[in-house]
Amino acid sequence: MSDFQASPRNPEEQENLVETGRLLFAGACDFVFGAQKLEQVPPPNLPEIAFAGRSNVGKSSLINALTGRKALARASSEPGRTKHLNFFDFPGRLTLVDMPGYGYAKAAKDVKEDWQGMMFSFLRGRPTLQRVILLLDSRIEVKQSDREIMKLLDRAAVTFQIVLTKCDGLKPGALAAKCAQATDLARQHAAAFPDIIATSSDSGMGIPELRAELAALALPQAG
Repeated sequence: MSDFQASPRNPEEQENLVETGRLLFAGACDFVFGAQKLEQVPPPNLPEIAFAGRSNVGKSSLINALTGRKALARASSEPGRTKHLNFFDFPGRLTLVDMPGYGYAKAAKDVKEDWQGMMFSFLRGRPTLQRVILLLDSRIEVKQSDREIMKLLDRAAVTFQIVLTKCDGLKPGALAAKCAQATDLARQHAAAFPDIIATSSDSGMGIPELRAELAALALPQAG
C-alpha cells in the first residue's frame, strides 16, 4: 500500500502553481545530452523529473506539449530501440529526463533488460531525481510490463506518479473509470504518489495541471 498522502492545495495555491508552471515551461529548454551508458550521465545538478512509459504511450508527444515545442523530444522510428537517457534543461530550474520506452514485443532482449540494469541503477542512485512520471495509455488495459516497472520503482524507492495519456478519445464516464482504476493501482505501490493526472497532447487536457505539479517539485531548489 502507498504510504503517501497528497497535500491538498487551496484554489489560490493551485492557480499560482498553474501560472508558475506556465512560465517555467514557456522559458528556455535545451537538449543537454543523450547518455547510452551510466557513466555518460551528466553530474547531478538541478531537480530532475524522469518520464517513463511503454513504447508508443505518447511520451515524446507529451514532453513536446508540456514545453510547447513540436520536436524537442523525438519519437524513435523503431519503437523499443531508443536506449538513451535524454536530458533536457530548463536553465537554473529543472531537468527533464526522457527514459527509453519499455514493453515493445519485438525489442531485442538486451533492450528489455536495460530497465533491469542501467535504468534501475540510474533511478536508485540519482540524488536529484524528484519523481518519475509513469505514463499509461488510457485507451488500453494496464500491461504486465507496466506492473513490472511499478515493482521496480518500488524496489528502487523512487516516487512515481501515474499520468494517463491520450484521454481526449474517452467519454467522461470511461475516463472517470480509468482514473479510478489508476488510483486503485497507485494505492497498491509503496512508491506511488496518489494523485492521477489525465492528459491529452492533442487537446491540451491536463497539461496545465501537470506543468503545475512539476513546477511544485522544482520550487524548493529554485532559489
